[in-house]
Amino acid sequence: MDLLSNKWIVNLVFCLFFVGVSCNSVEKKIYINLNYTISCVRLLNATHQIGCQSSLSGDVGVLHLLESEENLDWVLRTGHNPPYMVILESALFTRSIMMKLKNGSNRVSGVVVVAPSSNPPGDFSPHTTCPNENTGVYSESYDPALAHCNGTMWNPEGNGLSYEEFDFPIFSLKDDNDTQVIRQCFMDHNRPVNGSVPQYPLCAMQLFSHMSAVTDTATCMRRNDINFSLNPEMVCDPLGDYNVWASSRPVNNTAKGHKMNESVVIAAARVDSRSFFFDIAPGADSAASGLVTLLAAAHALRNVTAQLNRTIFYTFFQGETFDYIGSSRMVYDMENDQFAVDLNNIHSVLEIGQVGLHDSKLWLHSDPVSKRNSSVNEEVRKLINNLQSAATGLNFSLEEPGVTQPLPPSSFQRFLRARPIPGVVIENHQSRFANRYYESMFDNAEYLNVSYPPNLTPEEQLEFVTDTAKALAEVATMVARALYAQAGGEETQLGSIQADPQLVNQMLYSFLVRSNNSWFQQIIPSDLKSHLANRPTNFYIGVNQQTSEPTFLVQYLLANLTGSTINITKENCQNHRENEDDKESKHMYSYLWVQGAAPANSTEREAFCVRSTVRLSKALSPAFDLREYTSKDYSTWTESRWKSITGRIFLVASHDLEMLTLGVGIGVLLTSFLLTYFMSSKADILFSSSREPTSATY
Repeated sequence: MDLLSNKWIVNLVFCLFFVGVSCNSVEKKIYINLNYTISCVRLLNATHQIGCQSSLSGDVGVLHLLESEENLDWVLRTGHNPPYMVILESALFTRSIMMKLKNGSNRVSGVVVVAPSSNPPGDFSPHTTCPNENTGVYSESYDPALAHCNGTMWNPEGNGLSYEEFDFPIFSLKDDNDTQVIRQCFMDHNRPVNGSVPQYPLCAMQLFSHMSAVTDTATCMRRNDINFSLNPEMVCDPLGDYNVWASSRPVNNTAKGHKMNESVVIAAARVDSRSFFFDIAPGADSAASGLVTLLAAAHALRNVTAQLNRTIFYTFFQGETFDYIGSSRMVYDMENDQFAVDLNNIHSVLEIGQVGLHDSKLWLHSDPVSKRNSSVNEEVRKLINNLQSAATGLNFSLEEPGVTQPLPPSSFQRFLRARPIPGVVIENHQSRFANRYYESMFDNAEYLNVSYPPNLTPEEQLEFVTDTAKALAEVATMVARALYAQAGGEETQLGSIQADPQLVNQMLYSFLVRSNNSWFQQIIPSDLKSHLANRPTNFYIGVNQQTSEPTFLVQYLLANLTGSTINITKENCQNHRENEDDKESKHMYSYLWVQGAAPANSTEREAFCVRSTVRLSKALSPAFDLREYTSKDYSTWTESRWKSITGRIFLVASHDLEMLTLGVGIGVLLTSFLLTYFMSSKADILFSSSREPTSATY
């Protein structure tokens, strides 16, 4: 290759690099990317799809800041520049407004909801009025009079928005700098003045949240099975995770099925929640209040359960929001000898639901149908008596609803679908949820009144015991004492069982304020430290491909609160053995290597091994193992896959100016073609003086 050719190649590479850099620079000048964007995503089940999505290339619309419901007329009818990207303050994020936008979707390209810095007044629940109504125990075959929430509407404030399908993207933005930029862009370019039409250029937004799956779960799972390449593209994944459980004394987890002479009391709580936006599910009352209470109760019992007649199973179910994924899977495994015990081993169930104390009263719910069996009724009465005795001297009261009232939505219902089992569900409501923000982004620390004096550092907040922590510690004390009595403990020992309010506060702070704190850092392994965040925990279950944040946090918390520290090497700990010759311990115990605390004046943490009975079990609906994607007995929820979820704003010119610019560009292109052709055809004349002779040598 001669020197001239090399020069041309160098020049070409340089030009391409310059063009790439220039394009990137031009893009930054045109677009302002939004930093904190959380979208509503598409979910599917056996019959339909719900949620939101954008087109493949993203949806674009002129920004319009909705100031009131009356202002909707501009978006839906009179505005001159549709489609619109509607910006909503949280107070306007109502079913009435959203359904009007949905029905006028040919003029709406998307919606952005500004998440407030504090909770709005009134009620807001995007869930249904009768959660999980088709997968609980009450049905036409169990008791038709109680099916479909007949007579007991548990969530009357539910507006069902989370179960609607929208054909445009819906995003949530924090009320921060991004939101201020959007508002200012609207005020500068788009706000009508005295009824006049805004003049170009106008402020516009583009949202990307294209979803791959469509129609229903059966359709998307069938598309997953179509393999036309070595790397087939999946379009959806089942919702799923792991249940977390531990026993008060070691149980052989390798030998599945029935255990002779083993009687089990199941103490249960749920681990998941949701909201309209998949990545904002604080679940303070709906999930955290119950699981924190059970964790604190397990800790209070750690040293007093060795001699009990029955074994307590502390069980934390995942995916209960979506048709009882976790509990239905555990019952399925018990029925098929795939769990450490079976249903015949279960003596009774005590479930802790929403127990945030709003009025110093808790309600003990039981099933009126199974209690028609005299032996079940007798055991239920014993359990209720144990709870009432355990609450003596505490600062709240216990009540029972009417004898004909059904159970609220609860994991216990899935056990009753299998067989009549004595059980009680503890809730803070009688016949309707006390939670005003059930399954919404406002069911947060503020709603549970987890607040701290001003000017405290994060570490000081971690140690400060709030009134909410004190109240939940009392509930945990009652639960621990009742479980102790239910498992055969002596009544004289009840007074010595006490939950720790400071521990409760540490858990509330870690789940509802920020998981990235010194306490959590000590009780997890170093490779999970990056999962801790300076924000509240997201209790959305996620998909079966990965373990969610709340699952591993509950796993390590339960191990540290109920287990013991043993002096073995890291290698032995990670291999679930106490020495190289130990072949049996792994059947009875689990071993977790955690990074521990750093001593004073040192940056090196002192890691250690925790031995406990904590285990993980699959929380994936049996429908996916059975490939029954239209099942009416099990959850069939899946989540669509997506490429990216992003948003950006920019100024858009008028259509006439865009056409003029396009025309000028085409004209310049054609002129350049003609000029190039002319120069090429006349090259011998134009460049003859500079051409080298063919016989030239060097």
